[in-house]
Amino acid sequence: MAKHLLFVALLGHGHINPTLPLVEELVRRGHRVDYATSAEYADAVTGSGARWVELPPLPTIEAPTGDFGPEIFGRFMRHLFTGMRAAYPVLREHCAAESVDAICYDAMNWCGRILAEELGLPGVRLIPNFASNETYSLFAQFMDGTGGVNPVVAAIGPDCEEFAAENGVALDPANLLDATEKLNLVFIPREFQPAGDSFDERFHFIGPSLGSREDEPWSPPDPEAPVLFVSLGTVFNDRPEFYRTCIEAFADGPYHVAMSVGGLDPAALGPIPASFDVRARFPQPAVLQRATAFVSHTGMNSTMESLYYGVGLIAVPQMPEQAANAGRVQELGLGEQLDARTVTAEALRAAVARVASDAAVRANLDRMQKVVRESGGAARGADVIEEYLR
Repeated sequence: MAKHLLFVALLGHGHINPTLPLVEELVRRGHRVDYATSAEYADAVTGSGARWVELPPLPTIEAPTGDFGPEIFGRFMRHLFTGMRAAYPVLREHCAAESVDAICYDAMNWCGRILAEELGLPGVRLIPNFASNETYSLFAQFMDGTGGVNPVVAAIGPDCEEFAAENGVALDPANLLDATEKLNLVFIPREFQPAGDSFDERFHFIGPSLGSREDEPWSPPDPEAPVLFVSLGTVFNDRPEFYRTCIEAFADGPYHVAMSVGGLDPAALGPIPASFDVRARFPQPAVLQRATAFVSHTGMNSTMESLYYGVGLIAVPQMPEQAANAGRVQELGLGEQLDARTVTAEALRAAVARVASDAAVRANLDRMQKVVRESGGAARGADVIEEYLR
């Protein structure tokens, strides 16, 4: 029996892109999907077959240029709380006007969970990063250097109290990001999850799917040249000094370098070698299909797509969550991690050469690629949701 599902993810390509193949699959099976997000992602969600529900945009926040420590994380969480607070009445009004059967919400978007509880609807928690439980906590690292003071509680505790009082709901700031649902879909394979065997039957590690994004076109000018992909993602990517280091490292090398620089003006990088293609963005799956190696911030979406295509990673994480991904990549022998603050052209060049040529890395990548592709992806996710709602 067809269901009417409401997806909620306010922002972030790394949070929205993993869900779109799942939406495509659910729509293909005859379900109706409404997708609540901000205007920036409207075309992406309607392209997946969902009906867009507009959420108020977040005010612009300046991306941090230094270390992403507890203070910055707390500031970001308060900023996100502002967005969730504005989204809540829009979502509640939508559910009052529509007959929604379940709410599928991004794990960072607590307003979806609260609304499902308030309306007595099934909630499906969508986790695009490492999952957390009593054994492993992704967010525990943000406690480092805080003297035991949870930066989330310190930043948004008063806002939580005020919101809870206004809306007559329970909202615990200490549990805002780690409230386990009866059904939790994790967009990575269990084998990549730290302490993966400790997660119970409520967690389904379905791995990534590419969906229609896999069909975006791109090809290098010389089909015989090896391709090196360089990208720091869509958020913490204003790093001109790092891009200049990449140019220094690979200007005279054998690679055709596809380098994504976001909103940065390429003119700020100085002369661009002929072997470099510098753009604001690339169709990432299309580039990775042809890449020999990936110099990446190791956001989870990029990490999973790299492993989907069996491409070794040279990790230069920009914030703690990415550093956790990079550490796991290195632990599993799928690439190497470098310090973005101190990396040199020589070190970068040497790391790419090792990752691209090491037989042990190649064997590990081949194994993990098989695991990633056999995790079930969108089809398994849709199966689990249908069974849950049956």
